[in-house]
Amino acid sequence: MLCLVSDRRAIGGRALVQLVGEAARAGVDLIQIRERDLDDGALVALARAAVAAVHGTSARVIVNDRTDVALAAGAAGVHLRSDSIPPRRARAMAGDGFLVGRSVHDEAEAAAVDAEGGCDYLIFGTVFPSSSKPAGHQAAGLSALSRVCARVSLPVLAIGGLSIARAPDVARVGAAGVAAIQLFAASADLRETVRGLRHAFDT
Repeated sequence: MLCLVSDRRAIGGRALVQLVGEAARAGVDLIQIRERDLDDGALVALARAAVAAVHGTSARVIVNDRTDVALAAGAAGVHLRSDSIPPRRARAMAGDGFLVGRSVHDEAEAAAVDAEGGCDYLIFGTVFPSSSKPAGHQAAGLSALSRVCARVSLPVLAIGGLSIARAPDVARVGAAGVAAIQLFAASADLRETVRGLRHAFDT
């Protein structure tokens, strides 16, 4: 599973909705709209535009943290932070078929979320040092990712410092895919990027 995490400030001259459409057509599975500084109206409008941009593809749009915005925008799901509402509550609000993901940062947290139920997948990280994190931020590493993947029944996506070159190691320790900002936003050829990542996880 491949997830593009949005950051409109990190995409240079490429408009975010344009990037969303390009990523969807290239084969990215999930588009996470994660623009925390936008007010409610602007966030709903952006999410609606993203939903329209992926129309006709297999990609699904999810909204970071805001189940209410996801529902208002017709998005496919929500991605919850560690301080968000519980996954079961999000699912109760949205009903069956609504995708619910959760960020986790260590093995114990991942196991607790898995046991609680209500989630479809987890995102774990930061696995490798990442330019999107402040200086001195401690990366968890592959060994921590491996322990999380072994501990839970849910698919785990790795986030943080991901690249095509690192994808085989991430797949080897049990991750089901990757979530990334720059890996997709800075790609000169999204189809090649997706192809390279798919190869790592398919083999």
